Amino acid sequence: MPMNLFKHSSAGKLKILFVAAEAAPFAAVGGLASVMYSLPKALSRLGHDARVFMPRYVFIDDQKNNLKMDKRGLQVPTGSENNDPKHLICNVKRRDENKKDPKSPVTTYFLENMEYFELRTNVYGYSDDTIRWALLSRGVLEYISYWSDWKPDIIVSSDWQTGLVPNYMKTLYKDDPIISKIVSVFSIHNLYFQAMFDHRFVSEMDNDDGKSPIPPIVGDGRMVKINPMRRGIMHADAINTVSPNYAKEILTKEYGELLEDLLRERRSVLAGILNGIDYEVWNPATDSAIAAKYDVEHILERAKNKSALQERFGLADDKDVFVLAIVSRLTKQKGFDLLPNVMDTLLRELPVQLVVVGDGETDLMGYFQDLAAKHHGRVAAHLQFDPVLPHPVFAGADAFIMPSRFEPCGLTQMEAMRMGTIPIVRKTGGLADSVDDYDPSHEIGTGFVFEKFDSMSFLIAVVRAYETFRDKKAWTSMVVRALEKDFSWDVSAEKYVKFFNEAMARKTK
Repeated sequence: MPMNLFKHSSAGKLKILFVAAEAAPFAAVGGLASVMYSLPKALSRLGHDARVFMPRYVFIDDQKNNLKMDKRGLQVPTGSENNDPKHLICNVKRRDENKKDPKSPVTTYFLENMEYFELRTNVYGYSDDTIRWALLSRGVLEYISYWSDWKPDIIVSSDWQTGLVPNYMKTLYKDDPIISKIVSVFSIHNLYFQAMFDHRFVSEMDNDDGKSPIPPIVGDGRMVKINPMRRGIMHADAINTVSPNYAKEILTKEYGELLEDLLRERRSVLAGILNGIDYEVWNPATDSAIAAKYDVEHILERAKNKSALQERFGLADDKDVFVLAIVSRLTKQKGFDLLPNVMDTLLRELPVQLVVVGDGETDLMGYFQDLAAKHHGRVAAHLQFDPVLPHPVFAGADAFIMPSRFEPCGLTQMEAMRMGTIPIVRKTGGLADSVDDYDPSHEIGTGFVFEKFDSMSFLIAVVRAYETFRDKKAWTSMVVRALEKDFSWDVSAEKYVKFFNEAMARKTK
């Protein structure tokens, strides 16, 4: 089983550096960026000194973000022994936290390199991405060891992009007087993505055992064949995933993505800590993006948001219709390929409406577009990313659909509950940790959970939810329970502190 988080605790102030490919508000592609903003902020509120280190992409404006030069001409060794460059020249810029602004991100460092970061339009998607992240991983260690006045106690690297940080620390920097004393933590946000290639289709000759030396950053074709996810897991002092249940699931063949044996070997240093959500952003009592503000004391006001949602999406204004919502990347990982087998039946047999917001795989986007055309006035689809639209959708919908194949954590089910929308989810990963199945006999639960990944199990969960919705007293009680759940980052940050302290205690033994 994963490690016990609560054996050891220390009241000391920790210095924690998060290294990641993206962090809000500077560069935000996926959920990682949100975590890299909110978790360091929560740790800072607990009295710890948490900071972030990331690339400076071309779209991160110096003036707008008040970036200042911290180190000019940082020489990052490439490891090359041939005629290739022995060093890549970088700068490190810094943005200090504005203590007077509660929304200010923590102090953030930016690795600047013209070729690998500034000349790129996007964060991801280049054939040399492995080289770019290797530069980031070694660059942060060079900066800390030789130039920075601030030395962290812990370095947290996130997902495969920074999986080489623990590897470098354990090998090339193992005798460094600074780096050797720092605890390396590797954080798995999604085990499915491990490298530039699909890890499930690798020849025996190209398989990376994780033990061989890291190839030179430039001029060596082997670099694109390494598996940084495997290396992060193998070499880190401690490992965490983003939910307790996911930490158990990845030890199995079903969810382990070919790394389950390695993870079982390292289970004594593996922990699962549920992500949180930003309660300043998700607060129906103060949300300016919704039609009517509400809380548990003024729950009847929420009904106005349902009417506003129906009007906004061209659906019939009917308070007795059961409004389902999807706010998500439209991918098969999220389980939306279960819907074509049952959605027409639901719409034909029950007074149901469906609102879909998100983009993703072409076939699923086409399906929802066709469904909206076929059931005009009952299904509406906004098939593109929109950062604001989830707020009025979650404020007005009755239930939220997330039938994931696997889900390391998931944030949208927490956001939905924070706004009083009841989730219908599959029992996997963080969904199992955050949604309690409704039990009418004991009047408990915050959602509807099904186990088997098939369309009929999903259909039964939706019907269960609809039948409960018809009992207005039971439904309102469930909405109140969902609103009262605490998924704030402060709760998660306390667990991270215990996890970090235990890792430090092991290293100093």
